[in-house]
Amino acid sequence: MSTMKVFVSVLMFLVGVQSDMYLHNPRGSNNRLDEAKRERNNGNRLFDSQNNNRGGYNVGSLAYMAGSVLQIEWTNQHSCSDPNANCEIILQYMCGDLVRDGSTTSTIPEYPSNCANYDCNQDIEFGMHESYDEYLNCKLRKREANLFTADQNLKGDSARYTRQNPKGTRRGYECPEERDYYPYWGPSSWRDIAIMTNDATRCPYFQAESANVKARYGCRLPMAMLQANLNSRQAIIPITQEECEAVVFPEDAGDEGTRGVWAEIPAHGIEAPDCRESHWSRDNHLGNGVSGETLSYNWTLPNIEHERCAMRIRYNISTGEYNGWDGAVNASLNAQRNQESTLDVTSRFEFATPADGEARGYVYENNPEVDVFGNVPGTTNRNFELRLAINTAQLGRTFQDRSHTFAVRKRPASVPQAATIRNLNVRGKRGNIVQVYPGVEYDFVPNTVETMPGEYIHVQWTGSNTNPNNNDGQGLPGTDRSNLVMLENQVYTEGSLAYYTPYSKNGHFGRSYPLNLDDTTFLGFSRAELEDMAVLSSHQFRGEMSELDDAGTFYDSKPLAVTSTGHYHYMCTRNNNFSNRSQKGRIVSKDTPVQYTAIGWTGGKVETNNGVLEFTQGTLDHLEDIKMEEWSPEQGHEAVKAKGGEDNLPGEYYESNFVVITPVEKFTVENRMFNVRIKLNEANTDTVGVYRSDPGTLNNWVKIESQMEGREAVFSVDQGGVYVMRGVANGGAVAGIVVCIIALVVVVGGSVFYFRKHPDKWDNLSKTCRSLTSSTNSRV
Repeated sequence: MSTMKVFVSVLMFLVGVQSDMYLHNPRGSNNRLDEAKRERNNGNRLFDSQNNNRGGYNVGSLAYMAGSVLQIEWTNQHSCSDPNANCEIILQYMCGDLVRDGSTTSTIPEYPSNCANYDCNQDIEFGMHESYDEYLNCKLRKREANLFTADQNLKGDSARYTRQNPKGTRRGYECPEERDYYPYWGPSSWRDIAIMTNDATRCPYFQAESANVKARYGCRLPMAMLQANLNSRQAIIPITQEECEAVVFPEDAGDEGTRGVWAEIPAHGIEAPDCRESHWSRDNHLGNGVSGETLSYNWTLPNIEHERCAMRIRYNISTGEYNGWDGAVNASLNAQRNQESTLDVTSRFEFATPADGEARGYVYENNPEVDVFGNVPGTTNRNFELRLAINTAQLGRTFQDRSHTFAVRKRPASVPQAATIRNLNVRGKRGNIVQVYPGVEYDFVPNTVETMPGEYIHVQWTGSNTNPNNNDGQGLPGTDRSNLVMLENQVYTEGSLAYYTPYSKNGHFGRSYPLNLDDTTFLGFSRAELEDMAVLSSHQFRGEMSELDDAGTFYDSKPLAVTSTGHYHYMCTRNNNFSNRSQKGRIVSKDTPVQYTAIGWTGGKVETNNGVLEFTQGTLDHLEDIKMEEWSPEQGHEAVKAKGGEDNLPGEYYESNFVVITPVEKFTVENRMFNVRIKLNEANTDTVGVYRSDPGTLNNWVKIESQMEGREAVFSVDQGGVYVMRGVANGGAVAGIVVCIIALVVVVGGSVFYFRKHPDKWDNLSKTCRSLTSSTNSRV
């Protein structure tokens, strides 16, 4: 065994101690409220983030439309989907009449006597997510004693004391045990959105155990009995049915009955959460992921109506020595292994026996001293020990961030229920990267939006008046503001919108001047709407507006209908300087649909208007970002013709839209396939078959084995590409002669405009008329 290998392996897993998680959209608070300094005032205000004190955004309350698409963005300091750490990221939300941000940075009191009217639930001065009743139940409920706590000395026996919180420190009304473990076996008001994990084979377990779909049980005791034990360190609420029903109430308990009641806590009654692999991220890096893309998840908000909601993101990580899921090396990782040396570290570092490893200091305890070189016969006995900065409370650890409160509102009557609403927000805050870190500088989010006529864009953001006065930026010191105007055209030409490459990798979004809007449209928005986004006119009457100083911090355009296609770039005029870099964005509106979906081991579906991709469990062994786009027959015809591929494409007519699937290369496991369904556009032809080509060439077409199910072609493939159905006119040669005669009459009659609109019809008709025999023989 290489001693150097041992040394490097140990140190590689120690970096988890410094890990952090920050939510950027919707704006994460990190326990910040509205304090005008870089450090937050109180890291215990609402929850335990275990993050750096400089994290968080001052304000962030927005009102989203029910069913709209919100891009959640975050940065996590250490890896996911990487061997260096085990990782789960859990997204959740809660709504409730008592949820609030509050008006003070002080932590809500533990005892009702310190709240207005002896009611902490209703004392709106203090921020609150979990209610006082939830906290009281946690404080007096017995903890799960079978949990692994290593060598940590827990100071109490309630759910308030955990391996990560051995002293029972209180943060708001959060329950530490519920915070540290997922899925949690006790009551929780948080509802699951999604789980992202290194190992998607756990997803069926996560989804089945989610409180969205599975009820919990708890012991119900009289409130008078709980209040009588407010100051007790002793937990009195059992966590098993047998112990619960054995509790005898005191005579003065004041409730009906004499014993504890083991009661069901119903499931939330919503769908099980989405679950898939995490996108890859690297160690020691609070930044973007693969290809420079932000770490994100697109959340379709629930169809609810509530003014008081909050979202949280949790980041559960553990190092290689600590893997609670590993049944082979650390079987039964529970309370039986809490004493020093009982967690198996030695076999991971190839010692012959546990005793050999323990003799060299390879034990799971706080700050062990390891003999790296050992006593090797024939060499100098160095007896050289190195102390490792290990904290057993942190090598398996949970970080989190939570948003400020937001509303979910019923969509306006003018917006159809089936229409897609895409949220367009502003992330970041005033200052350069050093001043705002671990926050980010200004940017629009999503930075690129792909849409189509019939969808809606909801432009909305909030700023602040309490940034540090010496932070870099334009306008009145301490304030941050945003606006949105179209950009002047780029110096470099972008790629074609219609075909495979949507935009070039060269150049930039545009020059740092706004576009003259006298004769320009932006997604079909009215001039009044464009003026509103540029100078915030509907929210402001006069004042100093050249740098938006007198504008309000909040802007809401309401959902605006997309009615035109095009490739649009926009900017914020105030924040586009070299201190805050480039606050610019892009919207691509196409007349054909496009969908992006991340699919991994669990499988899933990608669907557009006329096509469906279906992946069964195990088709993929990794997370793949899949893009599915449709081209109309006319659009596809022009692309194929430009590449010289029409002569290699059997048949006369396009019977379907072109379906373009990315990635193009094979991406399934071994010989596994995914299913594709393409709808027929017209019924007046005989199907020749489904054909595939590479999007980059479009001239080498290969027939794909398929079958018809009603008006759909169904086939299985293991790679992306361009797929389309081809057909010939009904009735073969005789029908072809009739069609040629009719076409001649139509053209002579002046109706050539049809063929201008459908050029493939004319080209294919010409081929048919020239060679009816070839047309007849082309049937398959």
